[in-house]
Amino acid sequence: MAASFFISDLHLTPERPKSTESFLAFLRNTAGQAERLYILGDLFEYWVGDEALAEPMPAQIAEALRELGSDGTQVFFMHGNRDFLVGAQFIKAAGLQLLPDPSVVTLYGAPTLLMHGDTLCTDDVDYLNFRKMVRDPDWQTKFLAKSVAERKQFAESMRSESEKSKKIKSMSIMDVSTAAVESELRQHGYPRLIHGHTHRPATHEHLVDGHVCERRVLADWYEQGSYLACDSDGCESIRID
Repeated sequence: MAASFFISDLHLTPERPKSTESFLAFLRNTAGQAERLYILGDLFEYWVGDEALAEPMPAQIAEALRELGSDGTQVFFMHGNRDFLVGAQFIKAAGLQLLPDPSVVTLYGAPTLLMHGDTLCTDDVDYLNFRKMVRDPDWQTKFLAKSVAERKQFAESMRSESEKSKKIKSMSIMDVSTAAVESELRQHGYPRLIHGHTHRPATHEHLVDGHVCERRVLADWYEQGSYLACDSDGCESIRID
């Protein structure tokens, strides 16, 4: 049966080699069963420019993704809040098809809205202000003009600040806003919604203007890999041994 697989929030980094090994095994042994693989952001812990392709781990990931595509599985990529600077060079090297956030696709007859999920966290005003700054093209041009060492130092600093802020922010602030979710569902015609970002895998139902809409939240890969498999019968979350 034809199926599409969804993953997000792998946060790959040389500091966690087992996550990289698990993902490479997934690409070799499992992902080829799908006609499409959707990566909905935060494939990497951070990405400070496509110069990273000269490093062993990113080069290995790009090669494995390209091989998967060459074997017949279409691979789609959406930027996350950690890897929003993934550029044309990596996209080409990995053989990916870039998706805007949000995107609507039709999965076996079911309209499905795909998002990374960070823009749904509208109660986290500090983060949204930071996101607006780093997504500005002028900011990105100036940032990429810095040395790789300077960029990595900034990314490490932001990662440290993010971990600190998580300890003082309430869980509700860091989760999606119901109003934001319902607004997106209404705007896109009451589809099914699949997203990541929150690291809170679950299945939710939203009643929006009389329409029942399913929302699937993808898991992160910190402790164990997993993917969402969708076919004509619906979607199922599957953990990877």
